[in-house]
Amino acid sequence: MLNRRIFSTVLFASTLLPNAIAHAAGRTSSGMTAFSHSFTTVDGDPLPLSQFEGKAILVVNTASQCGFTDQYGPLQALHEEFSDAGLVVIGVPSGDFGGQEFDSNADIKSFVERGYKVDFPLTSKTLVSGNNAHAFYKWAGDEVGFVGRPRWNFHKYLIGRDGKVQNWFSTITQPDSPALKSAIRRALSSRV
Repeated sequence: MLNRRIFSTVLFASTLLPNAIAHAAGRTSSGMTAFSHSFTTVDGDPLPLSQFEGKAILVVNTASQCGFTDQYGPLQALHEEFSDAGLVVIGVPSGDFGGQEFDSNADIKSFVERGYKVDFPLTSKTLVSGNNAHAFYKWAGDEVGFVGRPRWNFHKYLIGRDGKVQNWFSTITQPDSPALKSAIRRALSSRV
């Protein structure tokens, strides 16, 4: 029993350790940064993250019909509070978890604008998990390791001004939580 527990612990740690060491050392495992990636907006236009070089980015996979959908309100508040300081909030609608996103990008846009007055960038509906996940999500997941990958809607990646993942926050971390706001302030205070 004890040997099995030790083996499980070692196996789990070995999957996380290389990414943790690379992240702690300020290196990315692939040499890429968030600025190497591009999305498509909810309106169908290109959204290269390189246009935000030198800014901090909070990337959140969202869903319109989820129990956590009310996080759109505090996300908009973060956008309003920190955008002048250099934070960009990006919503990434996804139906990966429970199929809780509308099928149409037009319906997604209408819902968030009407219901939450969202005016931060919103991507088209995007896969964020599994083998067919968007390249940004594959990269970010590799950077933070298994435990930092999205497990549900409203998972948050905080990208520093240098384009590296600074931190991640699970679904249950509210956008207006002291921990997230403190991490945002740290990311904004660092210079490239």
